[in-house]
Amino acid sequence: MTRQQILDLYFLDARHQLVAIAAFLDRAERASGKDDFRLQAFRAALAELSTKKKGKAKKVLLAFSDPTTKPITKAQDKGACGASARK
Repeated sequence: MTRQQILDLYFLDARHQLVAIAAFLDRAERASGKDDFRLQAFRAALAELSTKKKGKAKKVLLAFSDPTTKPITKAQDKGACGASARK
């Protein structure tokens, strides 16, 4: 597809998602309390989007991923939380 075709097909959806992200950040920043590892990972992922480099999707996924290779002995929670506290 051409760039024009991609823009015609996907721009409005991407714009909608970006506005939703901005609203999420507005709510999180208005709330009391400190940033935790999830918001830190989110901001790191957002920083990848402002570059002109290729491979943004991979870098965004890696911003939320646990880079360690050694297994932990016991999980602290029952489910995934979407970001790694271990960096």
